[in-house]
Amino acid sequence: MSQGRAPRRGEGEPVAAEPAVKDSALLSIGEVLTQLRPEFPDTTISKLRFLETEGLVQPQRTPSGYRKYSRDDVARLRFVLAAQRDQYLPLRVIRQQLDDGAHLPPARPALVAVPDAAPRPVSQDARIRREDLCERAGIDEALLADLEGHGLITERAGGWYDADALTVAEVAKMLAAYGIQARHLRPYKVAADREAGLFAQVVAPLLHQQSPAREARADDALRELMLLSQRLHLALLRSGLSETLGP
Repeated sequence: MSQGRAPRRGEGEPVAAEPAVKDSALLSIGEVLTQLRPEFPDTTISKLRFLETEGLVQPQRTPSGYRKYSRDDVARLRFVLAAQRDQYLPLRVIRQQLDDGAHLPPARPALVAVPDAAPRPVSQDARIRREDLCERAGIDEALLADLEGHGLITERAGGWYDADALTVAEVAKMLAAYGIQARHLRPYKVAADREAGLFAQVVAPLLHQQSPAREARADDALRELMLLSQRLHLALLRSGLSETLGP
């Protein structure tokens, strides 16, 4: 009788003890998660499985069905997760970049010494205090209050701001150099709120699917919608400017 894969329990990998594999450099899905979590805290086992089903990574399998990742697999996952986090790219675009030979970050051990001299990027789940927001964005209290007054930045319960508030403050400062004030930016907020409501309706059915990867699928769909929205906005903006300024 031929042997099949060991039965799975829920979402998890098989729980029976797995005999040692020959290549000690290969990592289990739990070990990969441990390496990625410090840099990408929102990563889950379900997300890693979803990236596999989407063809972004192809770990090896033991005879019992356990996933085993090489260091190249981990570097590939870092590239994908960083592109999603930093550039909001959907998986379709990231996959194309990888197929085109995108440069992958070098494989590295689990523990890496990081110098404190370089400023660290702000993560999406960061909580930034008011004075830190002004300092990081290079704005004063008056501009921050003006942005808040026009609904462009909102202070969270507990007196903190998120990474998106920092981005808005930084962009507002640069636009102010052209004489564009907070009141001029109000239409952007109104349009963004309407667009967010539209996109929420689109991805709502994905979140109600009976699939452990439903959140990952909804997240990727949102990234795709955001990318398409950016392309549409730029095209319409260029079209409007061409009518004003000429070709």
